[in-house]
Amino acid sequence: MDSLIKLFASLLLFFFSSLLFGETNGVEGSKQNHHLYGFRPTKLFVFGDSYADTGNIKKSLSYTWKFPYGITFPGKPAGRFSDGRVATDFLAKFVGIKSPIPYFWKDYAGKKRLQHGMNFAYGGTGVFNTLAPLPNMTTQIDFFQKLLIAGDIYSTSDLTSSVALVSVAGNDYSTFIAQNRPAAEFPGFIKQVVDQTEVNLRRIQAFGVKKIAVPSLQPLGCLPGVTVASSFQRCNESQNALVKLHNNLLQQVVAKLNNETKQSTFIILDLYNAFLTVFKNKGANPGSTRFESPLKPCCLGVSSEYSCGSVDAKGVKKYVICDDPKTAFFWDRSHPTEEGWRSVYSVLRKSLTASLMKA
Repeated sequence: MDSLIKLFASLLLFFFSSLLFGETNGVEGSKQNHHLYGFRPTKLFVFGDSYADTGNIKKSLSYTWKFPYGITFPGKPAGRFSDGRVATDFLAKFVGIKSPIPYFWKDYAGKKRLQHGMNFAYGGTGVFNTLAPLPNMTTQIDFFQKLLIAGDIYSTSDLTSSVALVSVAGNDYSTFIAQNRPAAEFPGFIKQVVDQTEVNLRRIQAFGVKKIAVPSLQPLGCLPGVTVASSFQRCNESQNALVKLHNNLLQQVVAKLNNETKQSTFIILDLYNAFLTVFKNKGANPGSTRFESPLKPCCLGVSSEYSCGSVDAKGVKKYVICDDPKTAFFWDRSHPTEEGWRSVYSVLRKSLTASLMKA
């Protein structure tokens, strides 16, 4: 277990660096799925971390406002921890609305812009407090509750046509490692994280949100920050075993909640298997060669002390970047490219249509 923890510890810097402050525009909505089922979402509310955040962290706190972040969308650094769009944007497109405005920008957005929902996610955060001094998920949900109580932007009646995304991508586990807690406590801590996620899901559902999507944990052992040890050739299965424990517990929680409500309110977005499917196929579909080396990131520091976007005191770049981000699944050491997220949601499309769009 000690060796496993040492390997898992390498994730710390990669997740903690997930502080992002993003562009407020997202993928344009598409109505293509609405005729299939009775549920027509009009709003998306988002809670979580860097896989979901589209602009809640101040520019001064995030190097994702520096080149080469954002080079695909919107064409310049804009805060998302990617070369372009992230998970929130693709889910919004799927349900047929614009990507929701970040909470940070709510006072600067017109009423029309707010009608698509709101994104409360902050990169680097978790269900508990992490190394990032930013609102954890409980506080994010508190923000949402205050808006509902105020009633000047949203009311509970608005939520009957809404979807929530609740992203938990691993920052709690990075913090566990940083605190040098005993390795024997790790399985118990995973249960604590999932138990708190259950509390969060119950709170959101109690407000009246119609559908709540919670992603499974992605295969952390396949992140470039880990696979660099094998020259980006192999995932670390010991780390993925811990991920499977998290995901199995999450699956049990969602099944229990749906049984209690007698509805399919809660939906798991199976990121774990979607990521692995893309890795295996080198793209969303069998036979694709879009991602020739799917575990290798597009943007990488020239040595272990540098990360994507790093420059020295003279402004000299200390990273290398691939010729075309569309040929890479991963953008940096822990986050997918826009094309990576597109491929993941392509894999998820069938299950999303069946579970998210039905009344």
